[in-house]
Amino acid sequence: MGHITGKAIVITGAGGGFGRLVARKAAALGAKIVCGDIDGAAARATADEITNAGGQAIGMPADVTDLAQVKALVDTCVAAHGMIDVMVNNAGIMPLAFFSDHDAAYAAWNRCIDINIKGVLNGMVAAYDPMMEAGRGQMVNISSIYGNFPVTGAAVYGASKAAVNFLSEGFRIETRGKIKVTTVKPTGVPGTGLSGSVVNPAATIGILGHNMSAFADMVAAINNGALPQDKLDPEQMDYLSLAPEHIADGVLHVIDQPWGVSIGEITIRAAGDHFVL
Repeated sequence: MGHITGKAIVITGAGGGFGRLVARKAAALGAKIVCGDIDGAAARATADEITNAGGQAIGMPADVTDLAQVKALVDTCVAAHGMIDVMVNNAGIMPLAFFSDHDAAYAAWNRCIDINIKGVLNGMVAAYDPMMEAGRGQMVNISSIYGNFPVTGAAVYGASKAAVNFLSEGFRIETRGKIKVTTVKPTGVPGTGLSGSVVNPAATIGILGHNMSAFADMVAAINNGALPQDKLDPEQMDYLSLAPEHIADGVLHVIDQPWGVSIGEITIRAAGDHFVL
């Protein structure tokens, strides 16, 4: 639609996975990107990939749990481009675990609260003043279907994403007419690398329910190269496992709107996925 070209966009967690995809795709459409990641080298690698392809990008380290570092991301964007149009609060971890796993999971749960809740809050606080001063801006907060309803094995992670939903809506109410807010709720996407932060893989049962065994069979078939290719074809209605680029395209869709049009919430899933929420 042409509304991404020229926008100055800050993306957290842009050093890999889904964040890197969003950065690359937005830059290819003419956006000016500031890539932040706790791994500064990875953020710079994303930026280098974009600039080598003819786009505009800056990469720098940013731990989203530190407000000063997130403000530095925004300040860099404003200094380089005169504004920040969009803040994509993407950084997050998913330490699924049962309460009985507390000895192994507690440190990861604390980290989850710091990154998934405080990190999003820091992104909104960091971008608030320059967006309000400019009289326009957009906050894109990455939540999850896990934030829709409590399930076994995901109490802390789900609570962190429910908090993102609450923060997003509260922010929208307070800033309406100046800053629009979009909450993005993906289903499970194996290709983003987020599953690497899962503490106990069995804890996925809460989001899979009666589909747990079928999902496990699908993952095994994918890993073994035995899943029929039509099941991985997004043109087919029984497309089973969502590829990360479709979530990235969803984020681009909510950004690629006129300033006066706000898509408040979007859920992105494969038409045939196994997730029950």
